[in-house]
Amino acid sequence: MAGGDRKTALERLRERAEQAIAPKEGYLFAQIADDVASRRSELGMSQRELAELTGTTQSAIARLERGGRPPRIDTLLRIAEALDCDLSVELRPR
Repeated sequence: MAGGDRKTALERLRERAEQAIAPKEGYLFAQIADDVASRRSELGMSQRELAELTGTTQSAIARLERGGRPPRIDTLLRIAEALDCDLSVELRPR
């Protein structure tokens, strides 16, 4: 094995952690996207209206609802407020 091909135990551990997190992260962001779109529709609000209330653009709301890009926590807080929702983020021991 060439010197450049060797991975440290820490590098291997990080890779395994990233692989384990990625599917869960994708599910979490997809769930958030669905929740935002559903609640916005329940309120009869357009993407443009939600964008105006949250200080972002309609295209950013559309991307979020498609699951195209994970939203920042401060953006989620503004969206939750505009949709009259509580935002709950928690860390639970496994």
